[in-house]
Amino acid sequence: MASAIILILFFFFPFSSSSSSPTAAVQTLNIKPNYYNPKLPPRSLSTSKKFEGSSNLVDLRYHMGPVLSSPINIYLIWYGNWSPTQKLLIKDFLLSISTATAAAAPSPSVAEWWSTVSLYTDQTGANISRSVLLAGEYEDNRYSHGTHLTRLSIQQVIASAVQSAPFPVDHRNGIYLILTSTDVTMQDFCRAVCGFHYFTFPSMVGYTLPYAWVGNSGKQCPEVCAYPFALPGYMGGGGPGLLRPPNGDVGVDGMISVIGHELAELSSNPLVNAWYAGEDPTAPTEIGDLCEGLYGTGGGGGYIGQVMRDEKGHTYNLNGRRGRKYLVQWLWSPVLKACAGPNALD
Repeated sequence: MASAIILILFFFFPFSSSSSSPTAAVQTLNIKPNYYNPKLPPRSLSTSKKFEGSSNLVDLRYHMGPVLSSPINIYLIWYGNWSPTQKLLIKDFLLSISTATAAAAPSPSVAEWWSTVSLYTDQTGANISRSVLLAGEYEDNRYSHGTHLTRLSIQQVIASAVQSAPFPVDHRNGIYLILTSTDVTMQDFCRAVCGFHYFTFPSMVGYTLPYAWVGNSGKQCPEVCAYPFALPGYMGGGGPGLLRPPNGDVGVDGMISVIGHELAELSSNPLVNAWYAGEDPTAPTEIGDLCEGLYGTGGGGGYIGQVMRDEKGHTYNLNGRRGRKYLVQWLWSPVLKACAGPNALD
């Protein structure tokens, strides 16, 4: 339901760099990470001890609906053509969320990032689960519902998946994540959304199932949905931006932050009646929306904040399993009343 669209007018002000980027140091687990932000304001670290985006005016409220407090089973639907390398990159991110499968990734880690999500509770006081498992996969590389999808036809994609024998209807613990390849268009994709979440209608699928969709924007609109790995034309001709994607794939690396955004919101607002700001549940402002474009300390006002860079110049702010690195946006903390992430410096 909530869009993960990058708000270009907010995040793309062409500020000049306050200083040149430092020379990248060799990255190991035994030395301090190389923090940098080529567009960081002169006074980079706040003395207020508050995280970026903090505000007493944000009216994020609980509307008495359920959150995903039981162990979360993710069912992946690969729609279109995906390479094994792309699939493994995304699956490693999903498997990095749960501490049980993250294989002790060094801090700041994806599992630590999810700990902000787990602070949210339902009316019984039960927290969102920190157990997130990849429970099943389904490939739809024959484009069973065409190469242009709508918000309604995406439910038909889910129905086709759950009707296949090895793919269950898990209406208790399951969430369904539909990922579309670069040659698949989606209603409002690039124009208004990079991803969204909602729930299926029983008339379409047979059950009410929480789901999220995210598209690969690598060829359609990387400057919108894969920022900051690509820039809009008015910022210097388009193409790859100053920040290099951590895994060398602009489209998929950009997708991963959107996937994280949608999974966080799906877990805290699965039926669009739990955690959100605003009075209109058809257009809620959720825990990812409040921090869009923030990736580190010093972020806000057009800056992504302090992030890290490895010896090859790849930009990241989180570590995952098997040595993976990711750049994923921060989330709104109900405790700090501010945007937060495990790579915070203040």
